[in-house]
Order: sequence, then C-alpha cells, then structure tokens
Amino acid sequence: MITKFIKQLFAPKKDKNSHTKHTTAAKSVKEDTRVPRKKLSLKTVSHKANAYPVKKHGINPKYIPEAAVMVTRTLTDAGFEAYVVGGAVRDLMQGLQPKDFDVATNAKPEQVVKLFRRARIIGRRFRIVHVQHKRDLIEVTTFRSADLDDQEVDEHGRVLRDNVYGTLTDDAVRRDLSINALYYDVKHQTVLDFHGGVQDLADSMLRIIGDPVTRFREDPVRMLRVLRFMAKLDFSVDEYTEDAMESCKPLLGNIPQARLFDETLKFFTTGHAAASLDALQDYDFTRYLMPVLHEVMQTEKGAAWVHRVLAQTDARVNEDKSISPGFLFAALMWPKIEERWQFFQSKGSPSIVALDQAIVEVVNQNNEQITITKRFVADMREIWSLQPRLERRLPRQAIGLVEHPRFRAAYDFLLLRAQLGHLGEEGLPLAQWWEDFHFATPEMRDKTVAILRSQPIKRGSTLSGGGEQAKKRRRRRKSNSKKSKEDTMGTPQTHGESA
Repeated sequence: MITKFIKQLFAPKKDKNSHTKHTTAAKSVKEDTRVPRKKLSLKTVSHKANAYPVKKHGINPKYIPEAAVMVTRTLTDAGFEAYVVGGAVRDLMQGLQPKDFDVATNAKPEQVVKLFRRARIIGRRFRIVHVQHKRDLIEVTTFRSADLDDQEVDEHGRVLRDNVYGTLTDDAVRRDLSINALYYDVKHQTVLDFHGGVQDLADSMLRIIGDPVTRFREDPVRMLRVLRFMAKLDFSVDEYTEDAMESCKPLLGNIPQARLFDETLKFFTTGHAAASLDALQDYDFTRYLMPVLHEVMQTEKGAAWVHRVLAQTDARVNEDKSISPGFLFAALMWPKIEERWQFFQSKGSPSIVALDQAIVEVVNQNNEQITITKRFVADMREIWSLQPRLERRLPRQAIGLVEHPRFRAAYDFLLLRAQLGHLGEEGLPLAQWWEDFHFATPEMRDKTVAILRSQPIKRGSTLSGGGEQAKKRRRRRKSNSKKSKEDTMGTPQTHGESA
C-alpha cells in the first residue's frame, strides 16, 4: 500500500487530451485488426468460476455413490480441496446416472495414498490414485499445472509426461472440453464452472478449452474424445474446434498404436457404436483408426454388414450383456477377410490355406495403424478359421467342433452371416442344425452324425462360394503283397527303414 501511494504521489500528471487521443487510436487499431467472425467462437480462458447452487444445477445428492462421498469427505477433513469432476458432473446435470466417478484434489498422490487403506498409485505419464471402496473404484487426480514450461513434450507438441501440480484454476484450464470442466462440491452441493460449461450443456455444444490446435497437439486423442461425445450426447461441435480437427488429423499417427486401439474399442463398446461410426465417417477419421474398416465401408455390402454388427453390439450393451472384443473386431474386418480369401483361392490355394493367407494379410494391414491385443487376435483367428468347417459340416469333425472353446462365438458369427444372406438359402437351415446339434444329448449327437455320414458330402466347397473346386483324388497303388513279403524276407532292414 505504501509503495503504491508513493508512486501515485510522485507520478507525472497525465494530459486528459492525450489520454483521449490514445484511447481513440487504440480503438482504431482494434477495429483494423478484427479477427474473422468465425474465430469469435474461441473463448478466452477464464480465471473465475461461476458457482451454481442446487436450484440451478439440479444434481440430486442421492445419485452420488457412497464411495465418491467418502473419498471427498476424507480429503476435505484432512484439510485438502476435493471435488467430483468431469463426466460424472456433466451426466448428473443431464439427469443421467454416471458409470464412473472421478475426484480432483490438491493433495498429491503420495498424500492421497496415506489417507486410504485400499489405494495405489498408477500411471507414469499422468500419475493418479485408485481408491477402492467396497465394490466401487474412485479415480483421484491431483490438480495439474497450467504452465506449459513444466511439461515434457515431443517435437509435435504432444505431452509425454505431466506430473507437475497446480491449483483448481490451473486444473480447469487443463480439461479438454468445457462441459467436462465442471466441479461439484459434495459438502456445499455447488457446481463450479470456469469455462462456460453449463451454458454449453444447455446449448448442446462441444467446445475445446483454449486454442483447439494447441490442445490437439498436446494430445491428439482429444479429437477422438470430441467424436465420442458427439455420438454419446448427440451434441454439435463449434466451428473453431471443427477446423482444428480437420487440420490436426495426421497427428494421430504420433499416438502409440496400443493406445489408439484402446480408444477405438471405446467407440464400439459403450452403447453408441452405430452413432460413433457415423461420426468417424462424417469427419473422415475411420482411415486413421482402422484402415481395414475404412475399406469395408466403401462397399454397400460391407457397410450393411458393419451397421448390422454394430446394431447388435449396441443392443447387447443396453441389455447389460457382455461383449467380446475379439468377436466384434472379427466381425468388423470379416468382409475384407472374405474378399481376400476368395482372391487367394482364385490363385489356386486350397480353401483353408487361402483363408490363413487372407487372415495374415488383413491383420498385418490393420496393425499398420493400431495394434490389436494378442489375445483378441487369437480369438479373431479362431472365429474366422472355424467358418469353413462349420459350413462343410463334416461328420468326423462335428462333435469336436461343438466342444471347441470358441464354438459359440463362431456359431454366432455363422448365424449373423446367414441372417444377412451371405450363405444363400442353405445358411439359416445350417445355423439351425448346429444350434440343435449343440444342445443335443450325446446319444442324439451320435445318431445325427450317423445320418450325416449317410448323406453325400460336397468336398472342397463352402456355402459362401469361396471354396476351391474339388480335385480328383489319386488312388494309391496297392503293392503286390506276395512280392513285398518276399522282398522283406530276402533283404535285411536297417533302423529307420519300413517294410
């Protein structure tokens, strides 16, 4: 205060006219350097939060699980700040029940761990704490610093390591979307909004906090999150964010393939798979995630198949049924597998060999962009490899096939193909035969196999039309038994020779 008073006392007086001239000049400069109207959608970063009481945000505390309440209270009782943050707040304000609850605090990971009996630190790039309470898992993150100089980035601007901590205001700046930068104070039941997220929720608008190009360079996966939220919430994207997404697409090539696979899996396993694919297609992102799926979607038959698969996937998720990622990706890539299978057979490869060649080629092509987990690839291979065996229905293989660990997945795959008419008129009866055979008693299976043996077998062909033409089998010459006996009696055998 004293320093400020001395400066005012000895400072030279300003000329009122000069001040007016300066203001006028500043206005003229400002008018001359206007940004295009389109760019005005980019809002400046706010450092003050709007606090919304219960009457305005409408969150019912009873929908917040005991685990989230316990974690926030434990932290605040220990003298720290703690808020439920992100998607949970967004969903609660929309009247939805969140599946996951995250907590943000100014306590460092080491301090958080000491407060809870069942807690552990995970992650290297971003260190977070998992707190287990009964059956619920709460993810606790420490406020991140907004100072870019504290972050370790690569040559493209992607953040490699970020374990420098900051304040609540800093943390709000670091959030990706305004609708995800909402903080709920459990104790006072208020929502803190630093970046207009409440208004964007009302407007059904997705907007990146800060400069979108810079934020996408920090983490290109944010573009995929925007598309996911478009599909999940049926929101629009502001023009500034759209422009940045168009120019930053190639940055996805800098993301580790395993992480891209995880993000791709989220598109198709959260109950909005069909809408997610539409968003990926509309913004031309499919080629950056799954090149094989991009090619499949270029044909009418392939697109119809994919939409049918995703519709069934969404139905299972909404019915709280489990989803097999191996089955899902096997289905999404099948039209390409089938195409290459037929190609290799046209070049003279036997059916099974041709299918294996197609699998190797297509999986390798897809792995150029994302790396599918090995155990999922193993499931995919088995589902694909069982298709021609199920189509042929050979008596000697029937019982072994229904006892195969992947029979049910392979059968569901066959049924899907039959329902779409990919197996012709015999497809649905074939699928029904395998269904009945699968649930039959051992005695009934033996009788069914006996009946199957009495029927003529179509060798070397499959219902999908991809089998090779039957080749004439050469008969082995029968050796003269008398002559062979005489030869064996007259000539001594050495170890390793046969009679």
